[in-house]
Amino acid sequence: MSQAATRAYSELRQEILTGVRPAGTRLREEELAETFELSRTPVREALRRLEADGLVRLAPHRGAEVVRFEDEDVDELFDLRCLLESHAARRAAERGDTDVAALRELCERMEHLLHDLDDPGYDEITRLNMEFHRAVHRAGGRRLLPDLMSRVIDVPLVRRTFHQYTAAELDRSFAQHRELVDAIAAGDGEWAHAVMQSHLRAARTSLGRTPPDDHAETPSTGRVSGERQGA
Repeated sequence: MSQAATRAYSELRQEILTGVRPAGTRLREEELAETFELSRTPVREALRRLEADGLVRLAPHRGAEVVRFEDEDVDELFDLRCLLESHAARRAAERGDTDVAALRELCERMEHLLHDLDDPGYDEITRLNMEFHRAVHRAGGRRLLPDLMSRVIDVPLVRRTFHQYTAAELDRSFAQHRELVDAIAAGDGEWAHAVMQSHLRAARTSLGRTPPDDHAETPSTGRVSGERQGA
């Protein structure tokens, strides 16, 4: 890709993943070119790459739009996540060279943000959560596994998962992060595999519920339930 196309791809991809451009949004080349101050050629190139990533659908005579995931798609994606991420977790534990201290630091930062009652940093928690999972992917394999995982995880449904979580489920999710790190530190591949499986199955269950009112208070904390993101 050209430098201009790479920039358009990176910026548009980030907007899709963070919900700035939600599922079903039309992506018109001329509007994007004007927004990014580029010609339409690099924008078209960026859209083709986003289509290859599974984030954009290109249709003849209709242009591009952000992909909308049906329940069956979500089930399939979580099945793939369970297979690949559990494998990565086992490998990360068995290889014995994972930076456990860095993983623990990510856990601490997410927990600190979650329990800041004045300003829970859900957007930053999302970023740190993805960083945590990607660190496990990198520890579990070389280039192939992280590349495969990025195609499975980097879709809009991931950022919506925490939006569905109760306060208790959020605490459980972060406790599972801690247990996963303990399993990796112990070099116990089966334990790490089992924890990751449980973590992702719980995330799928939370995602399958009817979303709560975005402005409702959570019963256990009284906090406004806003955008709780990640998995």
